[in-house]
Amino acid sequence: MQVAVIGAGTMGNGIAQVFASCGHDVTMIDVSADALEKGFKAVRGSLARVVKKGALSQEAADQVVARIRPATTVADARNADLAIEAATENPALKFSLFAELDRTCRPEVILASNTSSISITEIAAKTGRPDQVIGMHFMNPVPVMQLVEVIRGQATSEATTEAVMELARALGKTPVEVNDYPGFVSNRVLMPMINEAVYCVMEGVAKPEAIDTVMKLGMAHPMGPLALADLIGLDT
Repeated sequence: MQVAVIGAGTMGNGIAQVFASCGHDVTMIDVSADALEKGFKAVRGSLARVVKKGALSQEAADQVVARIRPATTVADARNADLAIEAATENPALKFSLFAELDRTCRPEVILASNTSSISITEIAAKTGRPDQVIGMHFMNPVPVMQLVEVIRGQATSEATTEAVMELARALGKTPVEVNDYPGFVSNRVLMPMINEAVYCVMEGVAKPEAIDTVMKLGMAHPMGPLALADLIGLDT
């Protein structure tokens, strides 16, 4: 399958790596040549860690990288069988990209967004195929995390949803179907917890390390909310 990933940042290069690791040909698209270079560097670094652990040969890792082709325009998605947008979390940018993808991709192609919070229904409305627009929200870091939040817009068809659920399973992920509400499930639940942890620091309830320790040992979280905030990207 030919997959176009729009965006070479943290999420985009991780998505490209996962698809290429499963044998798919990937076009990784970004308007910035510098971002593409950093994206390929991130993929190589991620694969190098897997090779070091002995879970992958260097030859196989090189083949994964070889299956990813760089490109700088959305027009390069024209031959894709699936397009996944992983650009900056900016509504206007995503609306523009989906309108362009709708013009570029063949009529039968599913258009997916990795958005973590922007309405799939609103994104889909910018296209002439709202039944084939869906959220495919991977977790960070993409090659490691098992979950894919599959978000149905109001017009997303059953066929589109099932196709994306099956595809996620084929990637070795666990898809969970959710409906199009603010924050979906993951961020609707996660962000209030992170905010409360920040308030605990601000109000002097405890030091950051103590707050994270309480949540790790008391609530069995693998990582405290403040460390998690740093990992997923406070700047982002």
